[in-house]
This record gives sequence, structure tokens and C-alpha cells, in this order.
Amino acid sequence: MLAKNAAKVGPRYPQVVVLMGATGDLSQRKLLPGLFHLCSSGFIPGYRIIGVSLDDLDADGFRKLARQALDQFSHRKMDEAAWAAFAAILDYVPMSAGAGPLKAAVEAAELSLAGESRRLHYLSVPPAAALPAVRLLAEADLVPGSRIIMEKPFGTDLASARSLNAKLHEIFAEEQIFRIDHFLGKEAAQNILAFRFANGLFEPIWNRNFIDHVQIDVPETLGLGKRSGFYEATGAFRDMVVTHLFQILAFVAMEPPTALEPAPISEEKNKVFRSMSLIDPKNVVRGQYTGYRSEEGVDPESDTETFIALQCTIDNWRWAGVPFFLRTGKRLAEGQRIISLAFREPPKSMFPAGSGVSAQGPDHLTFDLADASKMSLSFYGKRPGPGMRLDKLSMQFAMHDTGLIGDVLEAYERLILDAMRGDHTLFTTAEGIERLWEVSMPLLDSPPPVGLYAPGSWGPRSIHQLIAPYAWRLPFERAWRDPDRTGS
Repeated sequence: MLAKNAAKVGPRYPQVVVLMGATGDLSQRKLLPGLFHLCSSGFIPGYRIIGVSLDDLDADGFRKLARQALDQFSHRKMDEAAWAAFAAILDYVPMSAGAGPLKAAVEAAELSLAGESRRLHYLSVPPAAALPAVRLLAEADLVPGSRIIMEKPFGTDLASARSLNAKLHEIFAEEQIFRIDHFLGKEAAQNILAFRFANGLFEPIWNRNFIDHVQIDVPETLGLGKRSGFYEATGAFRDMVVTHLFQILAFVAMEPPTALEPAPISEEKNKVFRSMSLIDPKNVVRGQYTGYRSEEGVDPESDTETFIALQCTIDNWRWAGVPFFLRTGKRLAEGQRIISLAFREPPKSMFPAGSGVSAQGPDHLTFDLADASKMSLSFYGKRPGPGMRLDKLSMQFAMHDTGLIGDVLEAYERLILDAMRGDHTLFTTAEGIERLWEVSMPLLDSPPPVGLYAPGSWGPRSIHQLIAPYAWRLPFERAWRDPDRTGS
């Protein structure tokens, strides 16, 4: 099914991809395997890929690196004929060669493609290297008619975000810029839009009258790996909340767009950001796992948070009075990515004492943002037998149940394809990013002190006071049902 529809959802024109930072970790783990899948599955009608990085390689050296990346990180079976075709279209220009050789390589790639083609520049580079990479593209005269994908973070505060956008706009127009957030490329994130706006059952209750509070919870078990230098200057809030969790919040909270098209969706997301109240540092818990300060590249007296939990509010008609609780961090007890909406409980209960009603909290609608997306609706139901005893039950859906799990594109694959098509639906705008930094400035100016937490825990103990009188949805009392088990 996926291969059959690939050409219909792909770009109209052949693509010349300039992959800057081509030998880096993200490129090897996600971008090269993703581009190989898009190319070999027929999504792109024609393609050439030119790697650019600081490493002094030639084209053969880059091909060898790409093959190693596919062998190590691709989750799909390798077809040798497809690899041979992919390897043949790879080229490489070291950053030190400068603008002239890069321009020549792109022009040669375009001449080798039949008819009209388009350029896509992917900047998989550290923040400090982004603007120099943009200037190199300008010096090589590769800006006109091209599109550029920018990796996070988009600044570190309001002033730096405004400065970055201003300098970008000196070279690229806003419609050429695609600021990527891979969370929005996940099937589960897009399924929120489908779930909300395609179902008459849920849209009428998606507001303050029926929803009590919302949790967006993205704990990670991983540590820093080789990112200590980046993380020490960034922290959990800048790394995850502004660029990921706030974007997911917008999908949950936005008003219905006038059309399922990029401009209307971006406008509704930006309305959510405009409606967000400034973050009060009193409603924030910052944490740092024990042992962080001993890691290589970390200041022994570092105040950088590896954990953040906060409450934010959206001051508009739909969400007035509904708290949104966000949590993320490193070295936590589980790796999860969930959105959970807690519904208001009935105003009065006629059930007898000891029936179990309300014993396990309110009803929840939960989305799992894993690539194999799942959702669950919990509710109270009667336990079989005499008397009136209630248990918490659930209805669950998993992508595995449909038989279409093989059609799921990984997040980066979907977003690269959208950028090639010029579709901004799942990308962030300059206005939205700047507003989120504006909302964040009270916290950045007066951050609360970090509290220590043990690796493998759920963060500092004060997170329970932050969310009281509610409770964190994670850890789950019941595990997701295993779709591979019969009778479950």
C-alpha cells in the first residue's frame, strides 16, 4: 500500500538535497536512513544528495559512511539493488572547499536530472554553525528557488530568536524556511487533528466545560551521551519544552482551522501561543539528576536543569481555568511520550460508599506519541456479579490493530517529504517561535533553583506539590495492552 501511493504524496519535481552536517550523529541515525527509504520507495521522482561537513572526505568516503549508517540504524531490510542506486547519487563536498566547489556540485547534480528540479538544504549542524552554513549557501548562489530545513533550537531566548530570524530573513524568505520539530512529524501527533476534527463525538467536549486538566509528559531514560557541551548551555526547558512540548500543546488546544492546509493551521497554532499566559516561575520545578555535575564537559557547579515540570495556562474562551502540566527530563524511570486529557467528574454521585467510583481518578483520554501510535479512553464500568462495584476499564486502539503499521513513515521522513512539497503544516513559524520565547522570559530571567533527583526516579519530589490536587498520569497503573496477544 505504501509503495503504491508513494508517488501520489511525494514532491512533483526531482530533488537536489544539500545535507549540511552530513557526517554527524543526526544524519547517520535518522537523515541518511530516512532519505534512503524515501528514495528507494519511490516517494521522490528523482534525486541527488550532496553531503557537506567538516570531515575531509571524498564521495567514496561519504558512501562508505552512509552504508555504515544504514547498516547500523535503519530499521528496514536492506535491498542491495536499492543501495547501489542510492550510492550512485551520493556526492560530497568538504566545508573547507568553500562556495565554488559546492555550487559546481549542485549544478552538476541538477544537470544530471531530467527536466526541472528543486533544491532542499538540510542544516543538521550545531546552533553556532547555522548562520555560517546559511551564508555559505548564499555565497554559492544556492538560495533562489530553494527551501531550507532548520534544526532546533531556534535561539535561546527572545532576543536571540529575533536576531536569528532577522539574519535568516536577510537571505531566505520566511516561506522558504522550514523549522523542524520531529514530534509533529509523528503519526500520533497528526492523529490528534484527525481525532479532534473528524469526530462529532469528541469535538463538542474538547473545552473547559468537560476537560479538567491536561498533561503532556515526555520522560526519557537516556542520559546526555556525547551532548554534554550542548546540553550544559541549553538545559531541558530550551531543549524540549519550547521546541517540542509547546508545539504538541498547540495541536491539543488549537481552534478548528478553516481548512486542513498550512496557513490556516499555522494561524490557529499561533493564536494558541498568543493566548498563553507568561510562565510563572512559582509554577515550575527544575531538577538535576545526581551525578550530572561529574560528567565530562559539565561545570562542577552547574545549575543547568536536566528535568523540568511546569504548569501553564491558555487565557482564551475554550481553555480558561484549565491547567496544562508539562514534564520532561533525562535519566527518568521510563521513556514515554504521552498526552493525557482528564475529564471532569460528574457533579454528584449516587453510588454507595465503597462502590469504587472516583477511587482511581477521573476518566482519561490518552495519546501515546510513539511511532506505533496508540490511544486509550478510560472509564468506570460495573464489575460483574451482585451489588454495585465499579472498576476502571478502558477502550484502546493501536496502529498495529489496523494492519497498516508498515505504512507509517518515521517523523523525519514525513517532514523531509513535506518540505520538498513546500507544505508548512507541521513546521513552526518565526512569529510562533518568538512568542514562545516571550512567554518563557519570566522563567529564564528568574529560574527556581534545581532540586536533585535520583537517576531512575520520576524527578524531584516537589513535582507532586506542583500538580496537586491532581496526580501525574505516569507511571500508568495499567500497562498498555499487548496487540500481539490474542484475546487481549
